[in-house]
Amino acid sequence: MILMEQRTLGRTGRDVSVVGQGTWQLGGDWGEVEESDAFDVLDAAVDSGVTFFDTADVYGDGRSEQLIGRYLKNRPDADVLVATKMGRRADQVPENYVLDNFRSWNDRSRANLGIDTLDLVQLHCPPSSVYSSDAVYDALDTLVDEQRIAAYAVSVETCAEALTAIARPGVASVQIILNPFRLKPLDEVLPAAVAAGVGIIARVPLASGLLSGKYTKDTAFGPDDHRTYNRHGEAFDQGETFSGIDYATGVAAAAEFAALAPEGATPAQTALRWIIQQPGVTSVIPGARSVEQARANAAAAALPPLPQSTLDAVRELYDRSIRPEVHDRW
Repeated sequence: MILMEQRTLGRTGRDVSVVGQGTWQLGGDWGEVEESDAFDVLDAAVDSGVTFFDTADVYGDGRSEQLIGRYLKNRPDADVLVATKMGRRADQVPENYVLDNFRSWNDRSRANLGIDTLDLVQLHCPPSSVYSSDAVYDALDTLVDEQRIAAYAVSVETCAEALTAIARPGVASVQIILNPFRLKPLDEVLPAAVAAGVGIIARVPLASGLLSGKYTKDTAFGPDDHRTYNRHGEAFDQGETFSGIDYATGVAAAAEFAALAPEGATPAQTALRWIIQQPGVTSVIPGARSVEQARANAAAAALPPLPQSTLDAVRELYDRSIRPEVHDRW
């Protein structure tokens, strides 16, 4: 196995690789993936130094969790922290975020993963008022006391939600959309997380593939791919698809971003390297549907830090092309 830089994941006290493995794709929500192919992707990630998997109980209706559980049973040498999520299997109303439901959702995830105690459970972008509920955190503390989970965290859509969660003493980490087209978390969220000792997990790091530089205005995605059916937020929050950016705007900006990639690095690796070196980021969780993608993602951890001139160019591109369209909405 290749050694990769490790950082402590907030209040979990455990170290994870700076590049993790997002597993939304393996659930089938980006198009069908065979089990053998999924195992090959996870093998490639682990052998490249990845020690952190991120999943959710709704990825493929639990298929992603099940695949990870079966994979890790066959790879006892893999020292991987698995973070899952709960909450999106029910109607998105605050009344559903109660202890009885938490236990039920938790039982299902533990069965899917084949373990008694989950490493980390994140509330999966619940209604905003949930982040302020004392009863919700009391219920999560109960899951810890019952040894159903080792730690809990949140996944958020907005910076305000992140700041509310960071103020809670039991929250181990915050997962938030962060990439060169999504800079708002840099203003307050990351500094607050550093001050509180809360980990930051950066998701949608490639803006649903835009930052790979491979897409054009004519690129077509399959009907079962969220980049087709959720482009305007039809199924879930629009920010999860292309970071909420109009596709044509994103393609044009991505072409400019690709030109910033240093010699020997792809645009996707450049985006991941940019995220890794933001103060406060613990791990970035790109997805992969192939062995080559998993290896290339992990290799971004070994790139030298981007120079200040590149960081300045990213900010200028964002301020000129992206910020006028979406910054205030985020």
